[in-house]
Amino acid sequence: MASAISELADFAVQTDITVQWGEMDAAYHVNNVVYLRWFEHARVIYLDRLEYPVVLEQEGLPGVILGKQDCKYLFPVRYPDTITLGIKVTEMGADRFVMHCKMYSQQHQRLVAIANATIVTYDYQKQCKAPIPEMLRQRVQAIEQQV
Repeated sequence: MASAISELADFAVQTDITVQWGEMDAAYHVNNVVYLRWFEHARVIYLDRLEYPVVLEQEGLPGVILGKQDCKYLFPVRYPDTITLGIKVTEMGADRFVMHCKMYSQQHQRLVAIANATIVTYDYQKQCKAPIPEMLRQRVQAIEQQV
């Protein structure tokens, strides 16, 4: 992983993704939907680092669900390339938190996209929002303090 990328220096959680030939579309660049899949992958990596369930509830903990996302496309990506994603939590509310992600092309040495998502803690049994557990808050703070 290219951890020396200054654009991603303030992201404690980073992951690399190898661009696949089949991710390109007829315009000969990676299709816009693929960027959202990469962002989803980065969110799951972050949740894995938290040791928090992605969907299913464990021991009475609420799950998490995507409430909203956006992506600003800055530069077209083509095969072959490796994309480094940096992801962090930038805001925490009572029942939601915001994740910010930057996607960086190693081939072109530049940002290719910036994305944001609102993640809601959700009680799947009651089918409603749930407060963020204190344990989850503490784990997020611990990760974010690593930079």
